[in-house]
Amino acid sequence: MRILLTTGITIGVILSILIGCQHEVDIKTAQYAVNGQKVYRTHCQNCHGEKGEGLGNLYPPLTDTTFLQTHRQDLACIIKNGTSGELEVAGKKFNNTMPASNLSAIDIAYVLTYINTKINKGKNLYPLEEVEKNLKNCK
Repeated sequence: MRILLTTGITIGVILSILIGCQHEVDIKTAQYAVNGQKVYRTHCQNCHGEKGEGLGNLYPPLTDTTFLQTHRQDLACIIKNGTSGELEVAGKKFNNTMPASNLSAIDIAYVLTYINTKINKGKNLYPLEEVEKNLKNCK
């Protein structure tokens, strides 16, 4: 009985330590994603859809992870400054205008993290520092 009790307490302590030691980046990613969902619903969802599916031939989906990875350094600029002209996403061509936004760098980091982690089931954080650096390099 004593061995069983000791083993149970030991397992409980180990589980508590493992759960309590969640990596700081994972916590930050979760926080960014929650805030990003609010930004997305307010500023992006009308055109790109609730699940990032896009709107027919008008607005591209946000579910093309290849596009998002290939253009990672451009995404903050696209969100901040908008875009126009032809764009190919998920094998489809879109030729519509995305207006510039008044989002702050932190809001852009939030929404990009939300798109990556919740819409596309990825794990990558878009840190504020990366967004700020990319915004300085906008063309």
